[in-house]
Amino acid sequence: MKCSICASTLGLQRLHCESCGVGFEGDFLLPRLARLEPDLMRLAESFLLAGGNLKALAQDMNISYPTLRKRLDDLIEELNRLAEADRQRSEALLKAVERGDIPPEQAARQIRELNGGTS
Repeated sequence: MKCSICASTLGLQRLHCESCGVGFEGDFLLPRLARLEPDLMRLAESFLLAGGNLKALAQDMNISYPTLRKRLDDLIEELNRLAEADRQRSEALLKAVERGDIPPEQAARQIRELNGGTS
């Protein structure tokens, strides 16, 4: 998700359980799919809901198959870019631990988040 003022990536700092009311504060990373531009996020959702059937999806979106294929290629490219940024962030976290800038537990949590884990 992007900031509506400066277009930078938004961060998440507070999580709240609607059931029990417990809250967590810190710097949490959004999953890659949540960091996509809104149009790419909608395309990813539509693709999944169509069961990956590109012909049906192109028909539902009222666009040609080549146009859909190009948009999916853009989605794949962006997900690869985000994955590479996450890999670089993981390396930076490990170097920060080596320098003693952050505790290993904090780096481990953030690296798990980068890799899609939540525990």
